Amino acid sequence: MKGARPALRYAKALLNLATDAGNETEVNNNMKLIADTIAESSELDAMLKSPVIKAADKRKVLTALFGDKVNNILKGLFNILEENKRMVMLEPIAKQYAVIYDYHKSMQVAKVTTAVPLNKELEQRILAKIVEITGNQANIENIVNPDIVGGFILRVGDVQYDASISNQFKELRREFDNSHYIPKI
Repeated sequence: MKGARPALRYAKALLNLATDAGNETEVNNNMKLIADTIAESSELDAMLKSPVIKAADKRKVLTALFGDKVNNILKGLFNILEENKRMVMLEPIAKQYAVIYDYHKSMQVAKVTTAVPLNKELEQRILAKIVEITGNQANIENIVNPDIVGGFILRVGDVQYDASISNQFKELRREFDNSHYIPKI
């Protein structure tokens, strides 16, 4: 991915500043807001990536959009990105910050694949089970895949638990294929 290394450097610097100021969680929430907003708005994404629009104008748009919603550390980031003409890197920086923040706080990302979106109650039960099993907090990333028919696939770190119905069908098919049953008809 082009620009991943500089984005990681900016994210590390932001985390160090936020940790020194004691508000790394607030900065993380602000970075999630920025990443989600850019991901949801194709116009904002196109504006940030446009080489025709001046960096100062991009900063003005970001300040108008996020001015009262983000803290001073991120306003400083907008200024630095304007000076270095790297406004296009705002979304990758926000994503990298979330990754290193989770690592800093010893939080894991649990990927839960389901046939339908998770509701809040089920999400809380899964989080409690993850803490019980691993001893660490986790953030849930819900991936909806109707091909698994039902059940779920849970992946935390390098451990995967497949309780999907499609997997059970595959196991049943494998048992029938390996069966030595000879019909007596």
